[in-house]
Amino acid sequence: MPEQETATFQKALSDFMHDFASGGAIRHLADAGLTVTEITEQLSFPTPKKRVAEAVWKHYLETGKVRLQPPDKGTNTIRKVTYVKEQNAYGRVSMRQVVEEIPAEHREYIACDFGKKLYRDRENFLKELEGLPEKEKLYILDLPWPLQTVYHEADERMVHIMKYMEERHDLQ
Repeated sequence: MPEQETATFQKALSDFMHDFASGGAIRHLADAGLTVTEITEQLSFPTPKKRVAEAVWKHYLETGKVRLQPPDKGTNTIRKVTYVKEQNAYGRVSMRQVVEEIPAEHREYIACDFGKKLYRDRENFLKELEGLPEKEKLYILDLPWPLQTVYHEADERMVHIMKYMEERHDLQ
């Protein structure tokens, strides 16, 4: 097997083992509102913070909490990913991924450009976040925001963060 294929296989195997060992816990804790830092501290299986952040981000994309494209009112759906344990006739147990598209009817989104701000001028962005509760600050700083506008579900946390940042911007 060529080196590229071996590396790809090793990464896929590693991702599968990580998801099997702690993926469900990470998704559950993210849904419960914990930050990446808090999730990392809660896990009994040692997982690097960067890996937890990637898993949370992927989960947010799959569930529609975060979108990379502007939401379209007519075709707004969420991908629900679950795993089913199956056993064949010989007793071999395997996991199968099941993806379900679910309509996300009444979701509102807020456009966020945290990635742009963070990578363009980290120092000024950190100053913008001063005064936010530590948990909200960590929520923003722990996630791997891309260098583009992202659409985040207008949940209580994000509404509070954006309101704070707008008020702070108006005062300056």
